[in-house]
Amino acid sequence: MAVVAFVVFLLLYLTPGDPAAILAGDAATSQDIANIREALGLNAPFHVRFGEWVWRLLHGDLGISIFTKLPVTQLIGQRVGPTLSLTVCTLVFSVLVAVPLGVVAAARAGSWIDRFVMGFSVGGFSLPVFVLAYMLIYLFSIELEWLPVQGYRPMSEGLWEWARHLVLPTLALGTVYIALIARMTRAAMLDVLAQDYVRTAQAKGLAPSAVLVRHALKNAAVPIVTVIGIGVGLLIGGAIVTETVFALPGVGRLTVDAILRRDYPVIQGVVLMFSAAYVLVNLAVDLSYMFFDPRVRY
Repeated sequence: MAVVAFVVFLLLYLTPGDPAAILAGDAATSQDIANIREALGLNAPFHVRFGEWVWRLLHGDLGISIFTKLPVTQLIGQRVGPTLSLTVCTLVFSVLVAVPLGVVAAARAGSWIDRFVMGFSVGGFSLPVFVLAYMLIYLFSIELEWLPVQGYRPMSEGLWEWARHLVLPTLALGTVYIALIARMTRAAMLDVLAQDYVRTAQAKGLAPSAVLVRHALKNAAVPIVTVIGIGVGLLIGGAIVTETVFALPGVGRLTVDAILRRDYPVIQGVVLMFSAAYVLVNLAVDLSYMFFDPRVRY
């Protein structure tokens, strides 16, 4: 987190563009821009600005937005609902679809099912999220008129409306994640299915489903869970694009708007929040190894 904080602040410091000029407007004079830069503290040296920001950060203060004059924590709190709904729905949907696909592909290695799953994995991982999003909008929203094109409804306005507005974003974002997890599940299962204890379980006359789930999948869970945790970074990056395409008022949309306006405090706060989420998810993944593999101890 310390490295992320330093790198983000340094990159924004070196990035071309002046938030004072954007804030002042097209009709502003050079003196107006200079006055705004002085008021915002943008003329201070790098080490002074970074030190002041870190000191506020250690006290739980992410700063004040340059444009809205609202605390960054308040802005993130207002936008975190749609992002959390999208990422949780995508994560649950992807795992429920990808793991069975990978297991079936490994159990039927070399069959048409295996080739279909591998083809889907390659295609899904290669297709950009925004391209798939526009394809889904054209088919389900414009042609069939089943689902809304854009927008978001909180769960307080009804579970059905909340779900309808999340179906297409979840499908668009989840396709890449499903491709990643299914491919890793198949590889891990193939490795486990070649082990002697699996052949022993088959020789004892256990049902194929019991061999796959209780013996093979359980022992292949560690690499599968690992790639699920690593893929959270892919999920976060894809959420920014997905929220922009579907006009979801989430943290990803807030990030894009802040980048376009050079709103440095908001960008820094959002990146730190995403980084903290990624670190915590991977910590939980590391700790979960103890439940899947009794040999792992911390």
